[in-house]
Amino acid sequence: MPGPIPAGRSTLLGGAEKPAPPKPPKNSISHLGGPLMKVHVLGSLPRVSTLTLGGGGLGMLWGPTTFDECVATVHEAVAAGVNLFDLAPRYGDGKAEEVVGAAFGGRLPAGIRVTSKCNLGEQPPDKIEGILRRSIEASLKRLRLARLDLFFLHSNVVPDADHMARWPDAAARMTLYETFVDHVRPAFERFVAEGLVGAWGLTGIGHPDVIIKLLGERPAPAAVQCIANLLDSPGGLKFFDGSAKPRTVIAAARANGVGVMGIRAVQAGALTSAIDRPLPDDHPEMRDYRRAEGFRRLAVELQTNPASLAHRMR
Repeated sequence: MPGPIPAGRSTLLGGAEKPAPPKPPKNSISHLGGPLMKVHVLGSLPRVSTLTLGGGGLGMLWGPTTFDECVATVHEAVAAGVNLFDLAPRYGDGKAEEVVGAAFGGRLPAGIRVTSKCNLGEQPPDKIEGILRRSIEASLKRLRLARLDLFFLHSNVVPDADHMARWPDAAARMTLYETFVDHVRPAFERFVAEGLVGAWGLTGIGHPDVIIKLLGERPAPAAVQCIANLLDSPGGLKFFDGSAKPRTVIAAARANGVGVMGIRAVQAGALTSAIDRPLPDDHPEMRDYRRAEGFRRLAVELQTNPASLAHRMR
């Protein structure tokens, strides 16, 4: 049997003849005879499983694991009813996408969907579409597929160049609002029209006021990835002043018919039993881990593990 599932994200298995299982409820799915998994609408997309799998864990970034263990985890997830795999080139320098490509050999089981992303940053306007297109093509090659179901901008959309200048260490993962509106969004719409991607979305960890503004504009994204943990914390991914406002971002998405994919349900390990990689004491994830001491005591009292409880309480 494979080992534990690598750290990932939420949000959103012979013998004698056996009687046919009951038909699953409309709001649930079951793969390979496994347990029922609740499903939800994700914006304009078909229903997807409440839990998804992906992130740095499948890319072997968080704690010791192996390629084979990650592939086995993908199969375990499908057997448990997961039908959405959330991936990106940054998750292990393409390793997470290679894992899913190896797991399915280019033939996705019925109903399985995959996402990917591109960390564009701020680029010259005449190069943007080419960068995005090459990122999609490279992801598809690793996945052994011809189309992505959902393609996210992995960059944080920020209000202006002054904001970017104030966060030089994170500037490479920021895209200006003006650049997004004038060049990125139109390119995304072209990719959808071509059939290269099914839909596009935003990473909602950027400047919250800018994300909320974009959610109200048209064309709107099909989905937005939002912080969804009981600490309301983006941890080390916070590159702006003030509150992250994750619940306000989620409310704005719902008000505008945009699907919400909850991410960092265990806040990169802060809401688990133990951080699985060495981090300095003053790291945001370590600070959140200490803040969550009472939560871990609650998990013990409830006779469950913190990661499971975190997914239930997000």
